[in-house]
Amino acid sequence: MGGHGHGHGHAPAAGHAGSRYRVRLTAAFGLVAAFFLVELVAGLLSGSLALVSDAGHMAADVVALGAALVATRIATRPDTTGRRTYGSYRAEVFASGLTVLIMLGVSAYVVAESVARIGESPEPASGTMLVVGVIGLAVNVVSMLLLRSGSTESLNVKGAYYEVVADAAGSVGVILAAILVAATGNGLWDTAVALAIGIFVAVRAVVLGREVLAVLGQHVPDGVSLDEVVTGLEAIDGVSEVHDLHIWTLTSGMNVATAHLVTSAGVSPDDVLTRAQALLATEHRIEHATLQVEQAPTAQCHEVNW
Repeated sequence: MGGHGHGHGHAPAAGHAGSRYRVRLTAAFGLVAAFFLVELVAGLLSGSLALVSDAGHMAADVVALGAALVATRIATRPDTTGRRTYGSYRAEVFASGLTVLIMLGVSAYVVAESVARIGESPEPASGTMLVVGVIGLAVNVVSMLLLRSGSTESLNVKGAYYEVVADAAGSVGVILAAILVAATGNGLWDTAVALAIGIFVAVRAVVLGREVLAVLGQHVPDGVSLDEVVTGLEAIDGVSEVHDLHIWTLTSGMNVATAHLVTSAGVSPDDVLTRAQALLATEHRIEHATLQVEQAPTAQCHEVNW
């Protein structure tokens, strides 16, 4: 005797975590794109590597936010090919991966430029650095406020949020460098801050990259314990064994599971399915579960070794 069930807890557009923050992503994208042009021109005219490096990170933000916006649109687009059975929800994960690569590229460039300047001490225009740094900090704080709530729900928005947080730190560094250059007349502070920005960006990229790889590697989602799921399912009346259990994240806010539930004779498969799906949805945030109910493990279950 077998049973098969699905839990459908989301509609394509409304359920996707990233799509709910598209307006905020758009606003942040506009702010960052406009300031990037201002900072790049100011950095080139003032001779400040800190400003140029921060502008480079801003350029990464522009691409990352743009990719995030495109990903939220693609992720909610209905599939017309009949081949994408999960839709295009993973577009946001790939966009986050692109953000990681961009951040690492910017970090490598800034660190290389900083090392090349060691031994030189050109004094940049500290007044320009200070004004642009303050404006940049204001832009980044506004963008952080726009994206902060979404960063806890969507990996895509989290990637954009991390970029903005790193930029805010960069703006603080630019302000600090401007003050130190003005106070000491030593342009080495500008180079030192640029190097610190580059290292900071690299660290944030690694943190986000690990999360992206965990999703692509179909690891058990954070906050979900495989042992607790098994214990809960086996506690359902009539369930004697749980095997072939797999849990992974499709995209932010969408955890998926498959499992075989072995039941005693005379147990209603429909009743077991209903209880199991309710347990997974309410206690483990798994709203889409494909469950097979069987009275004894089939020969195929014993033959499959993965």
